[in-house]
Amino acid sequence: MTLKKLFSLLFLFGTIVLSAQTSSKIYDIINSVSEERIKSDVTTLANFGTRNTFSDTVSNTRGIGAARRWIKSKFDNMSSQCSNCLNVFYQKDFVTKKGNNRVPHDAWVVNVVAIQKGTKYPNRYIIMSGDIDSRASDTMDFTTDAPGANDNASGMAGTMEAARVLSKYKFENSIIYVGLSGEEQGLFGGAGLAAYAQEKEWEIIGILNNDMIGNIKGVDGVISNRDFRIFSEPVPANETERQRKARRFYGGEVDGISRQLARYIHKNVKTYMPEMNPMMIYRLDRFGRGGHHRPFNDLGFPGIRIMEAHENYTQQHQDIRTENGIAYGDVVEHVNFGYAKKLTAVNALTMANLAWAPPAPKTVKIGGIVEASAKFEWSAVEGAVGYKIYWRDTTSPTWDHSKYVGNVTEQILKGIVIDNSFFGVAAVGKDGFESVVVFPNQIMR
Repeated sequence: MTLKKLFSLLFLFGTIVLSAQTSSKIYDIINSVSEERIKSDVTTLANFGTRNTFSDTVSNTRGIGAARRWIKSKFDNMSSQCSNCLNVFYQKDFVTKKGNNRVPHDAWVVNVVAIQKGTKYPNRYIIMSGDIDSRASDTMDFTTDAPGANDNASGMAGTMEAARVLSKYKFENSIIYVGLSGEEQGLFGGAGLAAYAQEKEWEIIGILNNDMIGNIKGVDGVISNRDFRIFSEPVPANETERQRKARRFYGGEVDGISRQLARYIHKNVKTYMPEMNPMMIYRLDRFGRGGHHRPFNDLGFPGIRIMEAHENYTQQHQDIRTENGIAYGDVVEHVNFGYAKKLTAVNALTMANLAWAPPAPKTVKIGGIVEASAKFEWSAVEGAVGYKIYWRDTTSPTWDHSKYVGNVTEQILKGIVIDNSFFGVAAVGKDGFESVVVFPNQIMR
């Protein structure tokens, strides 16, 4: 056996061992998510009566004030169990009735934030959010009971459970777990935190907005505890005119940073939770509606929405009542906690993969016009031990082919015509964790 072949075999063996270790950590995270804890937290949140953004802030048993103090106490307790690994605080903005037709009176919109700092890239953040607030049929009604068990105690409980699980690990990148307020009145909480992130110059890898992750019985008659949707916008809202014009010639209409985040989630779910059916939905959010990832998208941050696939509108934004034999209202009895556990695990495994991965290449160049080869150059990434080139048919929603090319910053894929595929490059860390794929952002001349 030649020395070269021996080194190749040793490298292959090392890669297999690292892959097994990497997979083991992710499966441990998935298996640590607790259905019982999620049920307990959803029940507690629903029992605050209403969590309308403008409801009581003084009572310790009712209203959004009691709810956010309880959430903060839970984050504080988690932090005490991990040697104060979480920085827990309120982030707030004042909103006024004037000019806002969903604001019944002036009030503070208060978010609860818990930051788990990364060991190597403390200013790079992955954010998981749930919404604290709930609403009755009339969004201006801040006194009527609105338990909001699925919308969105499920997302808030999932965020808290992900924090419990992931706070037991150390990551190179930072993770933020946040309860956002004011969602039902116009995405105020998300807008406030997005502006705060921009002011603090956070480098945001991605926002995973979880809004309704507990219902499996749709009004369309479909019952499924495996389907879920990933909403993502095609290109950044703040792209330049030059970038828009370039897409006409080089592609990228469905390859913005939020769409790449959605593909990253899809790929990792199919790898670690193949029983689940992640549905890539090619739009910012549900038709004509909005979620708390949108304010981040508006500022150019990558963000997506994870939620159930089959909604039941009799249990959303409804006063608790019975009409024509139909029980209306968003109550605990309608939440499927086993399903909420699965979607919480989807978030946890995604954040772990991202938080352990090196940064993505800043620059990816592509060339190969009128040739039978696709050419690539990319910027080196600190902490990367190698890179992967991904490609797919232009009509495919996911990256279907890849080639690990080692620790180099250029490569030629011979025999692959650039016209017939889309391409991207990801950085690979020493433990096998990968960055999000970067679509080419420069042309080789």
